[in-house]
Amino acid sequence: MRVKIALGEKGVTFESREEDLFGGKSELLLKSNPIYQKVPVFLHNGKPLCESSVIVSYIDETWASPALLPPCTYGRAQARFLADYIDQKLFDAVRNVAMSKGEATEAAKKELIEILKVVDGSLGDKDFFGGRLLDLLTL
Repeated sequence: MRVKIALGEKGVTFESREEDLFGGKSELLLKSNPIYQKVPVFLHNGKPLCESSVIVSYIDETWASPALLPPCTYGRAQARFLADYIDQKLFDAVRNVAMSKGEATEAAKKELIEILKVVDGSLGDKDFFGGRLLDLLTL
């Protein structure tokens, strides 16, 4: 979703292809992302890019307006740090809640709430952190 939202924010038209990640991955996916063999993969001018945060940064640099990241280098670094935190912690926590059963579910929910508190605390009184990137990262 991050990539689709970033392209939409930039006004870039694109073609989207669905992948059967459990039945049999397409030859295009395997060729475009031979290391992880997973989505998303963004093909631009015949060259593949992988991992949503990398792709979003590429989109932001390739299509300059409107900017998705804050204008100052410190703000961009902080936004990328929070994006990494979300990638490292939040998505795993959500998956743990979805996959756990019984008492483990309650522990997983508590962990998720603590992670959300950290993300929320980093926002302060802003709707989003340092720019629009967090909106893209948390969907």
